[in-house]
Amino acid sequence: MADPVQLLTASLRDAITAALGDEHRDADPALRLSQHADFQANAAMALGKKLKKPPREIAQAIVAKLEAADMLAKVEIAGPGFINLTLTDAFLTRQLQSTAADERLGIAPAAATETVVVDYSAPNVAKEMHVGHLRSTIIGDCLARVLGALGNKVIRQNHVGDWGTPFGMLIEHLVDVGEEGAARELGLGDLNAFYQQARKKFDADESFADRARKRVVMLQAGDATTLGLWRTLFDQSAKYFGTVYERLGVLLTREDIAGESFYNPLLAPTLEELETKGLATLSDGALCVFPKGFKGREGEPLPLIARKQDGGYGYATTDLAAIRYRVLTLGATRLLYVVGSPQNQHLTMVFAAAAEAGWLAPPARAEHVGFGSVLGSDKKMLKTREGGVIKLTDLIDEAIERAASKVAERNPEMAAEDRAVLARAIGIGAIKYADLSSDRIKDYVFDWDRMLAFEGNTAAYVMYACARSHSIFRKGAVEVGSIDPKEIVLAAPAEHRLGLALLRLGAVVSQVAESLEPHHLCGYAYEVASLYATFYNECPVLKAPTEAERRSRLALCELTARVLSRALDLLGIQVPERM
Repeated sequence: MADPVQLLTASLRDAITAALGDEHRDADPALRLSQHADFQANAAMALGKKLKKPPREIAQAIVAKLEAADMLAKVEIAGPGFINLTLTDAFLTRQLQSTAADERLGIAPAAATETVVVDYSAPNVAKEMHVGHLRSTIIGDCLARVLGALGNKVIRQNHVGDWGTPFGMLIEHLVDVGEEGAARELGLGDLNAFYQQARKKFDADESFADRARKRVVMLQAGDATTLGLWRTLFDQSAKYFGTVYERLGVLLTREDIAGESFYNPLLAPTLEELETKGLATLSDGALCVFPKGFKGREGEPLPLIARKQDGGYGYATTDLAAIRYRVLTLGATRLLYVVGSPQNQHLTMVFAAAAEAGWLAPPARAEHVGFGSVLGSDKKMLKTREGGVIKLTDLIDEAIERAASKVAERNPEMAAEDRAVLARAIGIGAIKYADLSSDRIKDYVFDWDRMLAFEGNTAAYVMYACARSHSIFRKGAVEVGSIDPKEIVLAAPAEHRLGLALLRLGAVVSQVAESLEPHHLCGYAYEVASLYATFYNECPVLKAPTEAERRSRLALCELTARVLSRALDLLGIQVPERM
């Protein structure tokens, strides 16, 4: 099995070399998908400019040397020098047969696999997860799945906020209500209420505030009793996080939590190494790192505060300790930080400082996977009708409820239990797909009607394509997996177009792993689902003219369902059998 794009690219490079000489062997064939053929090669445009010759003349020279007769049914030069290329049905048939027989569906392992740390989600202990955690959690989980599919060793890291000044206040409140009472309150999942009660007491009661401040000192000093109380808060919160992740279908587990407390013992050694290397200097009583190239408005060097004036550590110290640990101890060579775009400067400075310290030496590198905000219909930050922050659990509940209404409307005869399973898949899938199908760097508007629609680029539309394939097998009383992939034979134009798209899964997955842009995978899934709908309408399956065509089209239906199911799985979306 070979990727048609790779084969065509190699053939075009050979033709360019044969036509123009060895000095052009590395010229980019500029191969693109085309509406006028299967592919369009635009190399002649750039080469014509470089050689000061008409691009059409260059294109004619390339085509004259193109040796790919077993692959190409038609080669045409269009316009000023575009080369249009159409593959033969026979070539596509062979590739599809091979892909259908491959468990990986053409997703080849990366040429050089790596250990990749994906830092995502990062809620705060003793606080509710809210809509602000949605994008990091969903995007990070998708990227972890995609990178893992290419054979990389993926280490998920949930850098939760579980240390620092607020925990003195929270622990003292826990002492006041008792561990059993606290566990009961936190166990109800209303972490915000617990936090707000503690905050109210801290602001109103000076003696409580004084106890809370002392408790912070005890916590940081490692007092056994205080650590035990802190552990109660952590355990209850971790249990709550796990419930949310399970409902969302996110792969993060308790074992993936490596919060601020995890790095606390590593802060002093990290700072000591920075000082030894001459990278940390005193500035106004604080110990700072000044990465090269970062300036303030007045041109002054911008600092990362490694140790505050009062001796406490800042976020920068924890982030530097995390990089040091992830590279030197975990052996990661690629670090992905799925964090909102407003944190770009901070993370860029941290990465620069880590590079100067020698921790991010090649091949190790860190990348900020930034993303925009989730907006309401008013184009402002998505909030409740009362103007409050939307809890993630409430958002999930509403998604399932709205999906249940849609399912009941479309499938009134379906058993209640089956409707509930389908509603959950569609509701959760709608939230995730709407997020991932948007260019992550941009804001997007949260629109229930659009997200839950069964038409357009939505989770339900792609899911329905999979369900339709399963339905065909049930109606035809054909067992899935019973048809030999070698029975696939393309003939009709709709089969050709669908088959060509099915062969691109591996290339799209590799593209997402490189660009870290999941919307390309959503766009691909939608394209395949759309082409499948056209195939279904133009090419009768169970009533095909001959038994050979019937079996070929059934095999094509099964391969389509497998490709779409794999694409949705990489997006973190469950695929229902029936819709």
